[in-house]
Amino acid sequence: MDPNYGGVIWTNHILERLKERGIRQGDAWATWSSPQNSRFSESRGGWVYERTWGDQKVEVVAKKNEKGKWVILSAWSKPLKKKLQRQNNSLFEQVISKVFGFLDRARS
Repeated sequence: MDPNYGGVIWTNHILERLKERGIRQGDAWATWSSPQNSRFSESRGGWVYERTWGDQKVEVVAKKNEKGKWVILSAWSKPLKKKLQRQNNSLFEQVISKVFGFLDRARS
């Protein structure tokens, strides 16, 4: 792993966490550089950037140092909940599921 990947500074901590958590450095960099969502975190002292990759949500913490350069501090990933994936079904699929679910309960 490269401590200057993408023109930003990667701490030893983040490089270790990426290995431990099975997150590719390129995915962490892409999450930071093109997030789907971001928020400032007082407790983390920087910005938290979020992006979904397949069935995982990756979050990256970064802040600018005293020289104005971006430093990537930490990252983790969370599996998306199946409930969220189910919401992506088409309206037709949702109606059919409810109708057949109702019929199954009525027969019991």
